[in-house]
Formats: sequence, structure tokens, C-alpha cells
Amino acid sequence: MRSVFRALACAALGALTTAAVAQSYPTKPIRMIVAQAAGGPTDVVTRIYATKLSELLGQQIVVDNRVGAGGTIAGELVAQAPADGYTLCVMANGTAAIAPHLMTLKFQVLKDFAPVALIGDSPLALMVYPALPANSLKELIALAKAKPGTLNFGSSGQGATGHLAGEMFKAMSGANIVHVPYKGAAPALVATMSGEIHMLFSALSSGMQYVKAKQLRALGITGPKRVPMLPDVPAIGEVVPGYEASSWYAVLTRAGTPRAVIDRVNKATTQVLTTPEVRAKLVSVAVDPEPLTPEQLGAKIRRDYERWGKVVKAAGVKVQ
Repeated sequence: MRSVFRALACAALGALTTAAVAQSYPTKPIRMIVAQAAGGPTDVVTRIYATKLSELLGQQIVVDNRVGAGGTIAGELVAQAPADGYTLCVMANGTAAIAPHLMTLKFQVLKDFAPVALIGDSPLALMVYPALPANSLKELIALAKAKPGTLNFGSSGQGATGHLAGEMFKAMSGANIVHVPYKGAAPALVATMSGEIHMLFSALSSGMQYVKAKQLRALGITGPKRVPMLPDVPAIGEVVPGYEASSWYAVLTRAGTPRAVIDRVNKATTQVLTTPEVRAKLVSVAVDPEPLTPEQLGAKIRRDYERWGKVVKAAGVKVQ
């Protein structure tokens, strides 16, 4: 009987301790690791988000850019940090859902990290050289089928989201197009504008200015729906049923972090993403703010992890 009372007392004490943690957190600055260089898409999104989050939580958030090895250096830091919520990480899908299938990591994304909150989704666009004789997705697919292996597409690199988005497009549309990897989005965009390659899959945030200047022509959006900035450009899924290949930016922390702390950050994130000025800033860099619960985010990461794993395997993608 005493053991029962002792167990109940411990449970009650644990609940009180957890509640106290939630109410007091945070009591010191929070380190937010970014797996990309300053000025890159993940960094830009993080700083928009972190500025408002810091205001709501009442503590400074220090953005710490840790670049290298496809974001895995940043991942290792988070996996080894104390599970107290004072080390967070903003990670794009390329690091969380693609890199594990292409390289050996010192951590397991689905095991070592706890999902906290989603900042938003960022679709890519299929953009073509303006002189390419295809004015729609249907025409592009027909052209590729009529001339198999003669059209090519660029991306920011082997194994990048843009590369795998193209491989998925090939498999689902039957368009036989050849991948040409570049060392970053900028050279791939320049190559497409010059006609060196026929098309590319790249983030709207980096290609939108060239579409507006008519140096590139957007034929499709990789996300599940059309985007406000290009309302006349269809989602690829409208022509190729089931196709979807958006990027996303997620807030993660080390597994084992108290749920009360995770819920505190998640709730604050929802407030951040529903603030008009923050939403406007995120939309301006082609990010669709999307508050999710930790469970919904976890399901999203697992879904993309499995999907990209299948694409990598089917296309035989290798990273040297």
C-alpha cells in the first residue's frame, strides 16, 4: 500500500515539476541552430520567425549558423545538446528527410529529435528557358516524350530537393529528362536563363524575380496548390495527379525535452505565425505559414522521410 502511495506521490510531484518548468521557461537565452549559411533561405526564414518568438517568450534567441555536410553538423549539435529546450534547431526538409538516405549520419532524425513546430511550407517551381517550345506542363511532357533523353533539368546539386523533385516528376509524368547538377541554385538559374539547360526545379524565393522579369517562364508549382504570387501557374499535381514536392522549415529539439517546454514553444509559434506582419514577411519570401501541433509535424516529417527515401532508391541517387 505504501508503494502505491509513493508512486502516486511521485507522479503528482512530477506533474507539478513539469507545470513549473512550463511556467518558468524560458529563464535564459535560447540558442537556435540553423543548418545553413547566413542569408540562405533557412536563415532568412529563421530570423523572421525568431525575432517575434523572442518577443513573445521574453528571452533573447541567438541564431547560430552551423554550416556543413548537408546540415548534419547542425543536427549533431542538437542531438548532443541537453534536453531542456534551450537548444532549438530550424531544419529544412533536405536535412531532415533527404540527407539520411544519402549519407551516414551520427544521429537518427526520427529518433534523436523531438518535433516542436512548423514555420511553413515553401514550394519549388518548374521554370524553363523562355525560348523552349512548351507553354504549359502538358506541352512540356509531350515534348519530353517525343524527344526522350534530349531535354535536361538543373538543380542546386545532387540529392538536393530540386533534384529529387525532378526525379519524381520524371517517374510520375513519364517525361524522360536528364539531370544536370550545379553547385548551388544561382548557377543553375543562370544556366537556365542562358539556355545552357532547358529547365530547373528551384525555390520560388530564388527564382521569382527572374520569372517576373520574363527571363524564366514558370510552368508549374511543386506544392499541393497554386500560390498567390503566380495564380495562373498550376500546381504540377493538377496535371500529374498525386505529385507534391514542397520544401518546409521545421523547429526541432533534442528528444526527451519536457513536453511542457515543447508545448510552450509550439503555442508561441502559433502566435508568431498568426501575426499579420510576420505572415506578410514569410509570404514575401515564398513561405506559406502553417501552424501544426508537434504530432502533426512528426507525421509530416515521417511521411516525407519515407517518400524521399523511395525516390532516392528508385532513381539510384548517389552523393559523392
